[in-house]
Amino acid sequence: MEAHSPKPTHVSRIRVRYGETDRMGVLHHSVYPLYLEEARTDLMRRSQITYKQLEDSGIIFPVRDLHITFLHPAFYDDIISVKVTLEEIRGVRIRFSYELTNEEGRKVAEATTELIFTDGKTFRPIRPPKEVVEMLTNIR
Repeated sequence: MEAHSPKPTHVSRIRVRYGETDRMGVLHHSVYPLYLEEARTDLMRRSQITYKQLEDSGIIFPVRDLHITFLHPAFYDDIISVKVTLEEIRGVRIRFSYELTNEEGRKVAEATTELIFTDGKTFRPIRPPKEVVEMLTNIR
């Protein structure tokens, strides 16, 4: 991605469901990766190529790295805004950052994920086709 280009960003709004909470009504830590994936998928859906189309073409995206910093609890029935930004595509890697906030604008968590462009048959890392990189980095 060029340094002067705005980074592709998207905000998904997700309501915390009862089954995603613990006995205290707090969003369970194990659910956060699902919220990140939903926002990341929504961002990619805005490009001219979707996860499904990439997978159908033989490219898969396993998560290589996931970091979450929990800052404030989210509760049952809260609406969480998950802002995802495509930070960079470098070689076989694609990195996203996330900011999760509640309806009051309080930051609930910050996260990053790194995924690897991978051949769906051999499971070996591959460089993404140039046209795929262009589509992903030109999401507006």
